[in-house]
Amino acid sequence: MCEDVQREAALQRSANEAAMKTMAGRQCWKIVAAGLLLAASAGWLAAPVCRAQAAAPATATAKDYRQAQEKARAVAKEWLARGIPGVSVAVAVDGQIVYAEGFGYADLEQRVPVWPSTKFRIASISKPLTATALMQLVEDGKIDLDAPVQKYVPSFPDKTPSGGAPMTVRLVAGHLAGIRHYKGDEFEISRHYESVGEALKIFADDPLVSPPGKEFNYSSYGFNLLSAVIESASGENFLAYMKGHVWVPLGLYSTSADEVSEIVPARARWYVREKDGTVHNAPFVDNSYKWAGGGFLSTATDLAHFGSALLQPGFLKAESLRTLFTSQKTSDGRETGYGVGWGVGKSKSGQRVYEHAGGAMGATSQLILYPDAHVVVAMVCNFSGENSWKREEVEAIGEAFE
Repeated sequence: MCEDVQREAALQRSANEAAMKTMAGRQCWKIVAAGLLLAASAGWLAAPVCRAQAAAPATATAKDYRQAQEKARAVAKEWLARGIPGVSVAVAVDGQIVYAEGFGYADLEQRVPVWPSTKFRIASISKPLTATALMQLVEDGKIDLDAPVQKYVPSFPDKTPSGGAPMTVRLVAGHLAGIRHYKGDEFEISRHYESVGEALKIFADDPLVSPPGKEFNYSSYGFNLLSAVIESASGENFLAYMKGHVWVPLGLYSTSADEVSEIVPARARWYVREKDGTVHNAPFVDNSYKWAGGGFLSTATDLAHFGSALLQPGFLKAESLRTLFTSQKTSDGRETGYGVGWGVGKSKSGQRVYEHAGGAMGATSQLILYPDAHVVVAMVCNFSGENSWKREEVEAIGEAFE
């Protein structure tokens, strides 16, 4: 499966909160406890055989989504048939959750079913959440996107070539800074990092893969550096800032860091497909080395709420949204298809989309926003395996609700 943008070299790729109440300022955003009714489970042929739990659509809308729901279920059944242990899907229309359903198993050994409230590793969908925090601080005048990162993190080595462009916050947020991505077995790091600063040491002294601004080079480590910028500008611990200024204000109560030592209710188990095609428990990893770029947990419903909050000004200002969703360009004028924490482009059907995929150890995910239709679709699963799902299949689910 894949990360957003070039599917990240084959490695990168609660429902009980239902209705979002839209208010004027970001400090006023809250999730209204509307509740989603859980329907009876249903079984179908899949390997392994799993059950699905459905959340009824919000009753505030008059539109009949039954046909769209059946489309979503058909796609999810196909994913289970390809070997995905468990998957959760949610769709929001005009800021309201109209569909949320879990399929298969969150834990194969204990036969714990996936519910819409099951928490999954969202991998690189952590980046859009981090970008939201970044733009908050830009709005507050605490971060200048066009300032060198060393203004906020002076300990980070200045690798700007003589006479070259500086490594700015904007370039880092758009994967244009030349910071490298994972190498070797770094995707399987299992040690715990006590701080953002400690995790920077993994790559801080390595050479740039290209001069700042010259080429698009996808880098989760770049977002590690952004988390250090956020800490410096805000004066708060990065995770504390995310919880206090992004997750809680948006009502994303099922979103958190993937802290391996903590008891996290409804957290899924993680699985991988081996070369012989069998499904195994994923190797143990500790994602504290990459919180901002790929270390968060969430639900499909939380992600659909999050995406809905960015489809109109309110939580962020209109100018901030334009920054997030406008493709950056290389120094010679080539569009990259990536803004600040978001991929920007078109769906297979030709519609404008803002999107991000994620791939972590034992998990993959996809979040797609349709700004013209005001539709958001999110998919999260507990599986790393080639060809187990495709982005266009997630698009097909979302577009069925238009």
